Amino acid sequence: MKTLKVVLIGAGNRGITYTDKMAETPEKYEVIAVAEPIESRREYIKNKHSIPDERCFSDWKELLALGKIADIAVIATMDRMHFEPCMKAIDEGYDILLEKPVSPSPAECKAIADAAEKKGVRIVVCHVLRYTPFFMKLKELIDTGRIGKVMSVNHEECVGNIHQSHSFVRGNWGNSRRSSCMLLQKSCHDMDILQWLINAKLKKVQSFGTLSYFKRENAPSGAPEYCIEGCPQGDKCPYNAVNIYINNEGKAWRDWFRTTCARMTEPTDDDIRKAISTTQYGKCVFKCDNDVVDHQTVNLIFEGDVTVTFTMNAFNKGGRFIHIMGTKGEVRGAMDGGEPITLYDFEKDETEEIPIISADGIASGHGGGDDGIVFALYDYLTDNYSGTSISDIRTSCNNHLIVFAAEEARQSGAVVDFEDYLSSLDKNQNN
Repeated sequence: MKTLKVVLIGAGNRGITYTDKMAETPEKYEVIAVAEPIESRREYIKNKHSIPDERCFSDWKELLALGKIADIAVIATMDRMHFEPCMKAIDEGYDILLEKPVSPSPAECKAIADAAEKKGVRIVVCHVLRYTPFFMKLKELIDTGRIGKVMSVNHEECVGNIHQSHSFVRGNWGNSRRSSCMLLQKSCHDMDILQWLINAKLKKVQSFGTLSYFKRENAPSGAPEYCIEGCPQGDKCPYNAVNIYINNEGKAWRDWFRTTCARMTEPTDDDIRKAISTTQYGKCVFKCDNDVVDHQTVNLIFEGDVTVTFTMNAFNKGGRFIHIMGTKGEVRGAMDGGEPITLYDFEKDETEEIPIISADGIASGHGGGDDGIVFALYDYLTDNYSGTSISDIRTSCNNHLIVFAAEEARQSGAVVDFEDYLSSLDKNQNN
């Protein structure tokens, strides 16, 4: 069995997740170098994978200046920092595992796809939903004709109110100038999965959405800038940072907070108090610098007259839910619910429950997708892959363009013809 050597560029939450999974199968993967500006994260990777000091860098440019020293480059930097290291890694001949989104820029997405195809390297974008037992089962049901031709899909991404406040209001992804629009960073997963399930080209897209709630005018009367300073509504506010990060009995958000604050050891209450007194993670959720939407609906029509409604919303407990309607039946399911998929067969007039079972025992982050993509990547790069989940970089980038077209539709209020949108991108790129 060949052991694939790996370099990691960006050791935040996602980079650590993928390389931790790789460490579980040392016969398949060996992480041999890391580039990460934050010392505690860099040290974690160094110690986890026994990397020598001379292969640990604060800047990706130093790492990639060594030339091609491994088989795979895992690129998991912040959204706006993907393009340069990715293009350099392509030039050096690396195959790449690239965290989504590919780039917040349509032009950069296309440039990455063009360069990868020209160089002949393989890039797998971390659309991890494709590798979950839930969505793989839905794909199987559609492809085997169990519900006939797909006619319509209703799909919901319930972000979760606390997840929204942590990541998309207070966190790194709350401001589009620092990261990207909400639909790209949170739901390029979903646009990709919908196109994959339907297996058709997009014709037109329309979208509505805005930031309506998490903004300054909705702050409670007398609310301070930081929750820890004492808010008159703090006892009943679900977004009180003291309650979320310190007083929460289950400590559910401590792990998120640890990676957010670049701490690779369990933070103490004093650590957290200091952080929520000085960083945006402790600010009143109505007084941050966020500008991304807190709810959005996207209407799409694909070739074959397949209609899709997608809703992304912060005001819920969280989870993904889907209803697929075909000419022979319908299926409903919840990715995170632990319940079986239900299939109603028109001809039999019967409802069947279909359990979500993974032969590989996948059951972890993103509904098993974090494990699944790491397993599939090895088979793909060693030419032993027989599944349907992996897509090439062109397909991934084209599905990103669906998101960009939807965002143009949201901002303009128009129905966007997808072919016209692609033509305008080509025209602008050539000018």
